Amino acid sequence: MAEAVARKTLTVRQTGSPIRRAEDQLQTLKGLGLNRIRRECVLEDTLAVRGMIRKLRHMVEVVSDKNGE
Repeated sequence: MAEAVARKTLTVRQTGSPIRRAEDQLQTLKGLGLNRIRRECVLEDTLAVRGMIRKLRHMVEVVSDKNGE
């Protein structure tokens, strides 16, 4: 009995440059799937992803917050 579970997603956009940032911030940016300014990525809304966004709040923004299907 497999039921489709609607997972909440976030669309994140990179707004700042990673030049002259700490190595852990560069790795976090790559972990989010971002590597260029204005690039967007759709991610599952989890505590880990929220923490990564919080760590990079000066370089990323949440564009949309909706349920994925």
